[in-house]
Amino acid sequence: MNIKNYELCRITWHYHIPNPSLSARKTAYHQRKQQRAGVRLLLQSLLNKLDITDNLDDASFPYRLVNSQYFVCFSHTGASSQNTLTQHEEEKNFDGLDNKVAVVISCHRSVGIDIETNSVEWRVAQRFYHANELTVLQALSIMQRDTVAKLLWQIKECFIKIHQYKLAQGLGMDYSHLMTCLINSIKEKLPLLVFEDDKTKYHLAYLPEQQTVIVY
Repeated sequence: MNIKNYELCRITWHYHIPNPSLSARKTAYHQRKQQRAGVRLLLQSLLNKLDITDNLDDASFPYRLVNSQYFVCFSHTGASSQNTLTQHEEEKNFDGLDNKVAVVISCHRSVGIDIETNSVEWRVAQRFYHANELTVLQALSIMQRDTVAKLLWQIKECFIKIHQYKLAQGLGMDYSHLMTCLINSIKEKLPLLVFEDDKTKYHLAYLPEQQTVIVY
């Protein structure tokens, strides 16, 4: 990836629940507030690194910088979701003390990024994934199946952010044409996988150690 066009940063922080006696709703509110603060802090750090003076316009999706109009996309871990329809990136709750956030900036078109530490339950994949994807997944070992199912989830999340799909619509998209490449990368244990999707005309980058997928 050319740093002139794309830049990825991550940050890890410790989250402290303000008061154990708070209701679940109030606790979730504080968690989301902490997440928003984290990703904006990271964005400012990235802007400083790139020597860019600008501000985030988060009034609508996709997010953009006010002056340069560069596209911005965030992701964070710490989700307690079980990958259900009712929970999406901005609605995820923290499940531990160490949480990561990431931001990517694109100068020419909308971009997606997703960090995911949670596995995708097979029953969830069966409910929402495309039939062509399920056919390929069912032929894999359980370990490979779970790894590829998670990668597909991340790819789908990225395209949901790029195209602003409804969650069910985005999860139901057919990305089975990417699965051979994903399976091979898992077998070869590559530290970085970057390839072009001829169908969507986007590039995909997978960083296994960071559990991060970027679609740009």
